[in-house]
Amino acid sequence: MPQPPTRLTDEIGIALSNLADSATGVMTPTLRLGVTGLSRAGKTIFITALVHNLLTNGRLPGFVPASEGRFIGARLAEYPDATIPRFAYEQHLATLTGNPPTWPEGTKRISQLRIVLKYQSAKWWSNMRGPATLNLDIVDYPGEWLLDLPLLGLSYAEWSKDALERAQKPGHLAEASEFLTELNTVDVKGEATDVLAEHLAAAFTTYLRRSREHGALSTLPPGRFLLPGDLEGSPALTFAPLPLPAGDIPRNSLYRMLEQRYEAYKDRIVRPFFRDHFARLDRQIVLVDTLRALNTGAAAVSDLETALTAVMACFRQGEANPILRPFSRRIDRVLFAATKADHVHHTSHDKLEAILNRLVANAAKRGRFAGADAKSMAVAGIRATTEGTIREDGHTLPTLVGTPIAGEELDGTVYDGKTEIALFPGDLPARPDSLFEDGAPVDLNFLRFTPPQRLERNAAGDVVLPHIRLDRAIDYLIGDWMA
Repeated sequence: MPQPPTRLTDEIGIALSNLADSATGVMTPTLRLGVTGLSRAGKTIFITALVHNLLTNGRLPGFVPASEGRFIGARLAEYPDATIPRFAYEQHLATLTGNPPTWPEGTKRISQLRIVLKYQSAKWWSNMRGPATLNLDIVDYPGEWLLDLPLLGLSYAEWSKDALERAQKPGHLAEASEFLTELNTVDVKGEATDVLAEHLAAAFTTYLRRSREHGALSTLPPGRFLLPGDLEGSPALTFAPLPLPAGDIPRNSLYRMLEQRYEAYKDRIVRPFFRDHFARLDRQIVLVDTLRALNTGAAAVSDLETALTAVMACFRQGEANPILRPFSRRIDRVLFAATKADHVHHTSHDKLEAILNRLVANAAKRGRFAGADAKSMAVAGIRATTEGTIREDGHTLPTLVGTPIAGEELDGTVYDGKTEIALFPGDLPARPDSLFEDGAPVDLNFLRFTPPQRLERNAAGDVVLPHIRLDRAIDYLIGDWMA
């Protein structure tokens, strides 16, 4: 899948924005980190944990500037673009550490946050000028929006053909049946009405929601149908795929109306997101709920691979060029993170990373060819479980210890959100390719857990948020800028 095409006006706008960024960062360099995720992957939790650990000088042994004693500290700063919503760090932290602690709501729109990092450089000549400073701008956006970018290279007829063919495949037909039934009742060359367009768009949106619930990700575009925000009900979000009719198509037909709305969606919604935010990133982390796909089955795993390959194709990748950077930014590092690593025992973490490596193999190959580096890692921004063992039938089994969220059910037991349990989570296959061959879900005892109920505090009185490899993720994403 090719990178989304851009117009000359887009490139000029991107260059001017990058130039403005460079002008404001003459004295202090700025690194723009994009954070996205697909299907409840935990973006809000990851960002909150990242920011909190940097602000409180948390336990980050894998973050080299901290382990070497060079990281001095961090503070939040005013973001330079007052038109972009601020990431609600304080509110999310209060939710995670409340009584009782709960998980915050997921990402529904783009938001940004600036954190200023102060450190000593590892280079003796740089230290002659005193401590160095780096502005880290974190850009949080829904993964559904990212999957919209390939639409920029597709006409309405091309997108409709792909969407309808996918809807009629055996793995999608159950979710799409009501939409396809509605579609069979309309005359695409007949006179267009808003009521008819709204009926079709509603049926199509229902199909997309059902697909997401069952782990299908590549079916999601248009992403704003699932996360409309202030655009809900607008004509730009009121269209659906239609088969291309034969012969001349009247200007007042349903087909022409929905075609125009599709083009408006691309021009008014997708293109500005690409130009104003996405094309100005330096680094990117893609959070992936790998375990949920594994628990759903081979079709969901295959679909996840397709979606991740499409995601990587959208990035403007390449080796960072400091001379051209004031005008043209490139993503030179991408981290694919398998989240919820605390939902399997640590002895399965290597297998989880191997599975993610298999899923992103095609995507990573594309990135390396463009000059970018890609890495996979199993992480948990906030660790909700601890580990233990149980004896069963004479065998010692590794377990997870945690409190299932109220309403979670396993083997006929419905949990109340207060009771701590020990759970054998199951095991992951040693051979990732088997996930695409066997056609059966992995045998995991998969439960959602509450945030940790009891949290430590450091000497300064700050809450300590337990994590898995958050420090290594931070080091990969920003550590080289603080060398």
